[in-house]
Amino acid sequence: MRMRLLTLSLVVSAACFLAAGQTANTDEARLLAGSIDIHVHSDPDDRPRSIDAIDVAKLARSRGMRAIVLKNHYDPTGPLAYIVRKEVPGIEVFGGVDLNLTVGGINPAAVEHMAKVSGGWGRFVWMPTFDAENQVKYSKESRPFVSVVRNGALLPEVKQVITLIAKNNLVLATGHSSPEEGLLLLREGRAQGVGRMVVTHALMAPVLMNVSQMQEAAKLGALIEFVGGAITGAGAAERLDQFADAIRKIGPESCILSSDLGQRGNALPPDGFGAFLVAMKARGFTEQEIARMSKLNPAKLLGLN
Repeated sequence: MRMRLLTLSLVVSAACFLAAGQTANTDEARLLAGSIDIHVHSDPDDRPRSIDAIDVAKLARSRGMRAIVLKNHYDPTGPLAYIVRKEVPGIEVFGGVDLNLTVGGINPAAVEHMAKVSGGWGRFVWMPTFDAENQVKYSKESRPFVSVVRNGALLPEVKQVITLIAKNNLVLATGHSSPEEGLLLLREGRAQGVGRMVVTHALMAPVLMNVSQMQEAAKLGALIEFVGGAITGAGAAERLDQFADAIRKIGPESCILSSDLGQRGNALPPDGFGAFLVAMKARGFTEQEIARMSKLNPAKLLGLN
C-alpha cells in the first residue's frame, strides 16, 4: 500500500511539474509573440558572442518576435541589418551606430553617413558606451575615452550630432553616460525636437540613475530601458525586484524592456528575453503592462505602426 501511495505521489508530482513547465512555456511564448528587443548583441564582433546576426534573427522570428535591434559597441550595424533582412524575411531588423573611438567618437559624419545607408535601417545613435568617459572612470582604467560634456556643458559636436538625430528622425540613446550627462543630452534632444529618446539600461553600471533622475528623464520624453541580461545567479532576483520597484514609480508607459544578451555563456537573446518577460510578470505586472514595455513602446521608438 505504501509503495502504491509513493508511486501515486511521484506521478502526481511529475504531472504538476510538467504542467508548471508547460504554463511557463505558454506564458513565455505569448509574451514573446510580437515583442521587440532593442538591445541584441551578435557576431561578427571582436569579443565572444553566442550567435551571429543572421541566426539570432531566425531564432527571434521562430519565437514570433516582431523586431530586433542589432547593437555593436564598435561597428555600425545599419548595413548589417540590411543584409540580415534579405536573408531572414518575416522579421524587422534594425541597427545603429555607437559613438565610440572606432567611429571617431562624437562624429557627426558617422551619424550622417548611417542615415544615408541603403534601406535606412540604421535607427539608433548610442552615445559612447565602452569608451565613454563615465565608463572608463567608473572602471578605473587608464586609456583614451570619449567625452560628451566639458565644464558642465555639452560639447559643440554633441549638439551637432543631436541636430542630425532630429533631422533624420533617429533614436537618441544615452549610452554609458552618467546620470547628469544623460539628462543634459535629453534636455538638448528635447530642445532640438528629437522625438525618440531612450536612457540606456538606466539602473545598470556605470549609468546608475536613481528613481528621481529616471522620472525626470521620462518627463523629458525619454523611455527608460531595463535590460534582463542573465536573470539567474547571484543577485539576479534582487536586481529584478529593483527593476520592478523603479518601473512602478516611473510608470510602464515610460519604460522599455530589452535583453542586452548575446554574450557567450548567457542565454540566447530571444530565450533570455522571454525569460525576462516571464520574470516581470511574476513580479506582478499584467500582460498588458508587459506588452506596453516590450511591444508598444519599442514600436513607437522605431517608428513602427
